[in-house]
Amino acid sequence: MNTYKITVNGVAYDVTVEATGQTAAAAPAAAPAPAAAPAAPAGQAGGVRVEAAVAGKIWKVVAQAGQAMKAGDSIVILESMKMEIPVVAPQDGTLAQIVLNEGDPVEVGDLIATMN
Repeated sequence: MNTYKITVNGVAYDVTVEATGQTAAAAPAAAPAPAAAPAAPAGQAGGVRVEAAVAGKIWKVVAQAGQAMKAGDSIVILESMKMEIPVVAPQDGTLAQIVLNEGDPVEVGDLIATMN
């Protein structure tokens, strides 16, 4: 049996997986949750960076610039390895801009949006 630590929406889970006797490729480590940049001084637009935690493409833009966001609200949904992965607001605030459009490819660490 193998034990993995998986983080989903900022909550860490310890998961134990039992081998079934079938040969399988080693599972990659879970991608870390995106870290929010420190808040900018008052008056600076888009001081909080929202970055991609996995490579893929923008499948759907859920929010729009100027929208009030709560921590955990979806901004966009990434498609990666045939999975839909929400990119969420790291804190309460206002969405300043969404940098990418639906269909755009993203790499780990690419800027997706900024918040105030």
